[in-house]
Amino acid sequence: MQQNPEMDYVGFWPRVGATLIDTLLLLIIIMPMLIAIYGRSYFSTDSLFRGPAHFMISCVMPPLIQLAFWITLSTTPGKMAIGAIIVDAKTGNKPSAGQCVKRCLSSYLSALPLYLGFFWIGKDSRKQGWHDKIADTVVIRRKTAAVPASPGLPLQ
Repeated sequence: MQQNPEMDYVGFWPRVGATLIDTLLLLIIIMPMLIAIYGRSYFSTDSLFRGPAHFMISCVMPPLIQLAFWITLSTTPGKMAIGAIIVDAKTGNKPSAGQCVKRCLSSYLSALPLYLGFFWIGKDSRKQGWHDKIADTVVIRRKTAAVPASPGLPLQ
């Protein structure tokens, strides 16, 4: 995809902010479910694995929710908050479901070597992490035209 003057690549720090928003929203969903199943003792155990419900709710459900947002809306609530969407790197169109699945799975590869694949976003000219490169996607903001001043209203 050529650099389009109507689009900006979204860099590392805005994407960190979007991820924090997504994480908080997921916690609002996940924690009540875990407490309902395991009770308040969920927080007092040192066990990493608390049971099949814990695995499904904490490890399987979040990436599935994320994937559902990517496939249907090309974004997540956190990315919506910063005005960002995921697009195909070649065409600028909505990514395919296959690209979204590949992006989701390859995000684990981006995380494995000390999150280097995510830090790569800060270095890359198109702000792509390794998962974006593997899935051939980019995260962009569409530029909006300046809103013309209304007649009769003073400019500030």
